[in-house]
Amino acid sequence: MTKTPDQNVQKTVKKLVLVVFAMFGFGFAMVPLYDVFCDITGLNGKTANTAAQVNDKGVDESRIVTVQFISHLSKGIPWQFEPMVREIKVHPGEMKLVKFYAKNESSKDIIGQAVPSVSPGQAALYFQKIECFCFNHQPLKAREDVEMALQFYVDPELPEHISTLTLSYTLYDVTESVES
Repeated sequence: MTKTPDQNVQKTVKKLVLVVFAMFGFGFAMVPLYDVFCDITGLNGKTANTAAQVNDKGVDESRIVTVQFISHLSKGIPWQFEPMVREIKVHPGEMKLVKFYAKNESSKDIIGQAVPSVSPGQAALYFQKIECFCFNHQPLKAREDVEMALQFYVDPELPEHISTLTLSYTLYDVTESVES
């Protein structure tokens, strides 16, 4: 039994509709899959959002690593947000404490959330945050300011060819998502 041209068209349309739905579903799945991939591999500079264990490997005093700090504001958040120190030199394994300054410059209360990223991406696996303001939401009342702490160390197993790390934070307004 041969198929009529109408049956062939219907079969092709069904296949195309199925492909469109599969592509749409795959597009939705990409973001969580990418996040998992980055968490596992440390690519794209994503760092863990949980506290690391205190260093038990000792301090490598034969090396010095430069750690740079950068801050960004997401579009529309009326805050001032910046590192209080732009760069420090550390020995791998050495515990350090730095602070960031934030001020809510608006007339309303805002809840901020800082999202970290380390560059080069491979170094994210070796940047260990013990205490970080990025672990929690940062609620600031109108015109309020605060110093926020970051305690960290660079893992002594950091590859030898990496001598400079850049830790970048982007601050987002999460007020609506937290309050709803």
